[in-house]
Amino acid sequence: MQWQLILDSLPLYVEGIRTTLVLLVVSLLSSFVLAVPLAVARVSANLWISKSVWLYTYVLRGTPLLVQLFILYHGLAQFEAVRESVAWVLLKNAWFCAWLAFTLNSTAYTTEIFAGALKATNHGEIEAARSYGLSGFTLYRRILLPSALRRALPQYSNEVVGLMHATAIASTVTLVDITRVARDVYANNLLVTESFGVAAAIYFVLTFTLVGIFKLLERRFLRHLHPQQTQSKPQITTKPLATPHANPNY
Repeated sequence: MQWQLILDSLPLYVEGIRTTLVLLVVSLLSSFVLAVPLAVARVSANLWISKSVWLYTYVLRGTPLLVQLFILYHGLAQFEAVRESVAWVLLKNAWFCAWLAFTLNSTAYTTEIFAGALKATNHGEIEAARSYGLSGFTLYRRILLPSALRRALPQYSNEVVGLMHATAIASTVTLVDITRVARDVYANNLLVTESFGVAAAIYFVLTFTLVGIFKLLERRFLRHLHPQQTQSKPQITTKPLATPHANPNY
């Protein structure tokens, strides 16, 4: 193990971490904003609306993220109409294509997670809210969505961690993330353990940091699902006082 090489490469890995985290955060924020209304549409009673969202999530979840990224970055560039359109300013940018691919893919998964949480809402909560005069947008904003988002935290944490791991493919479209730095260090020094070992350690720390954050969120917002067990106090039994027997001598 050449520790000096690892120390010399740390500034490169720091830049890779920054790229990975920025891409992860902006993709998560945009996918969350898109997934909330799509989840509401997914559980809509209107079949045209719900089936349209289902088709989107079905296609995006049924194809690999790497293929989607290549289609956006390499595939669309083959069409002259795309290259001559105003969208080409964005589509020729690797950052934009990576963000768009991650956002669309994560939106599909997050939509189904939130939709499942909405469907699992207790009917009694809905009836209680309607008894107070809540309906439509107000019902979703104040009752259904907050309740569903809390229940979806465990599944959503898996999506966040999975997306963080998926950012490793951003290096295939020239973004210098953690994996790309590891590949460059390996290409320059031909040392697998030092180059990819550091990358693995970084991903390990990021993963368990995210898991820890979501554990705290679950403890905060899902504590009503895990009521504290009340310790049963030992019961003290007292024997009744013995009644004195009548003594004929007194």
